[in-house]
Amino acid sequence: MSATALLCLVIAVADGDTLTARCGLQKMQVRIAAIDAPERRQRFGPEARSRLTLLCWQQRAHITPLEKDKYGRTVAQVSCQGQDVASTQLRAGLAWVYTPYAHGFEYLQPLQAQARMEHRGLWVQTRPQPPWSYRQRYGRGH
Repeated sequence: MSATALLCLVIAVADGDTLTARCGLQKMQVRIAAIDAPERRQRFGPEARSRLTLLCWQQRAHITPLEKDKYGRTVAQVSCQGQDVASTQLRAGLAWVYTPYAHGFEYLQPLQAQARMEHRGLWVQTRPQPPWSYRQRYGRGH
């Protein structure tokens, strides 16, 4: 995929790490690179979606496509209102660094560690369940 940033309008937010954007005449489903937010029905899922909505919905987003995932979504670095979305979600404690896909995003790990240390967001829980474990147990989108 091209590493050229696109300027797009965010027209929908599915959850804390997935949005839909209109880039010219094309609609694109975008998965935020290197993070995994709680699923919509999982604890802190609604908060993660709300945070992404406040930051990006009906805003211009800079989207730098990296690859396509197995669901056909564009995996991309995204910034809205001048803020890196992955960093924002991690600082708020509303996502995990998704280690298997975080190569080149090493700067994110300290943000997660800080949120965890300060008990922000999902880190108020003693043992928060990562979304990949939740999906394994309950299925996608649960």
